[in-house]
Amino acid sequence: MSKTLKVLLSIIGIVVLVALLYFTLTPSGRADFHEWRNSLKETDEQAYEYQKEVEDTCRAMISSYNSDKLIYQQYKDSEKTEEVSWANNAKIRANQTASTYNNYVLKNTYVWKENVPSDIFMILAYIE
Repeated sequence: MSKTLKVLLSIIGIVVLVALLYFTLTPSGRADFHEWRNSLKETDEQAYEYQKEVEDTCRAMISSYNSDKLIYQQYKDSEKTEEVSWANNAKIRANQTASTYNNYVLKNTYVWKENVPSDIFMILAYIE
């Protein structure tokens, strides 16, 4: 082993030892370590809360879409003009929801890291 490598390894060893002693024996070092651990925990909790928020929003939009789609299917062939109007309005709302949902999912796919829950769809189809 070369002399330069020995010196470099010695310096690294000393730095690691000093850091270890600082973070385990000094009050300020322990406080810094706990602050760092808490910031990691907080970041993980925020990521989970955001994922939950995205999933809840998706589920709400899916529910709204399905409701409007059922209304459309129920009244689209009605003989009453008013019911056909309800169907057309439901179709418009469903398609608006589908558009919003598809954009929302596209912007938030990173949240699931390719582990999408089974009740979340990647695309809601437009009603023709």
